[in-house]
Amino acid sequence: MEINFSTLRSADCYKVLAGLVTPRPIAWVTTVNDAGVVNAAPFSFFNCFGSNPPILAFAPGNREPGLPKDTARNIRNSREFVVNIADEALAEQMVATSTALPYGESELETTGLSAAASTAIAVPRIEEAPVAFECREWATLEIGSNRMVVGTVHHAHIRDGLLDPETLRLNHGLFHPVGRMAAPDWYCRTGDQYEIVRPE
Repeated sequence: MEINFSTLRSADCYKVLAGLVTPRPIAWVTTVNDAGVVNAAPFSFFNCFGSNPPILAFAPGNREPGLPKDTARNIRNSREFVVNIADEALAEQMVATSTALPYGESELETTGLSAAASTAIAVPRIEEAPVAFECREWATLEIGSNRMVVGTVHHAHIRDGLLDPETLRLNHGLFHPVGRMAAPDWYCRTGDQYEIVRPE
């Protein structure tokens, strides 16, 4: 089978890409609006893209054509955001925060989650999340109707025990983030992992 992407509608391009580029990590992003209301939303077009400086990028789409989602709108105003990582215990609440609420209503309140103060930025993190990266917007790239937010990481909150404090190596047995699979409703667990030693 071959597909010529230039002949596909954008919705079909999404089906192919989101179905085959898997598993994808999920950025569970918190932002605040001008009134100080915390917004939380998950985005699976996401990854880390460098370490010097440390950068993360994710792609918040539009709520409707020409109207940015609340996350992008809030970042445009404050230039700050937190990328939280959800584990299996938080997966259903994470997905629930994808519900489209009216602008100015907080997904944290409707899902029973708690906001916790960040250290380097004004935007709070999700207290229950095992990992949270405090970020400042470096740039937002717009390519067609796509929007990619690139942020520099300034501070991290990591649940005790996940990283060895001396080596900073991950304890694989304690960290179980969920991954995104094919749309609309498929996810994966990350507990079944195996090691392949890289050549010297």
